[in-house]
Amino acid sequence: MDSYHRQIRRTEQPTGRDCQFCAALDPNFKMRNPVDRWVLGHPQDSAISHVSENGHVLHLMFEIARKRSRDPETEALPRSA
Repeated sequence: MDSYHRQIRRTEQPTGRDCQFCAALDPNFKMRNPVDRWVLGHPQDSAISHVSENGHVLHLMFEIARKRSRDPETEALPRSA
């Protein structure tokens, strides 16, 4: 099969939707690379469902920031090592 004239499969096309969690918390969400905004999965958005690693890490950072803002008694994160 000629690679120049091959049929594009649906799985090769980027599919996804914007992460609603990140959109609500990140003021620079619209400036992100589209791949960093996309998630795959239902019914809720999670860090694991992000298409790219950058999107995954940014989602985790906003989850941590949200948890810290809910609990005013914890000023710093506990040390793990």
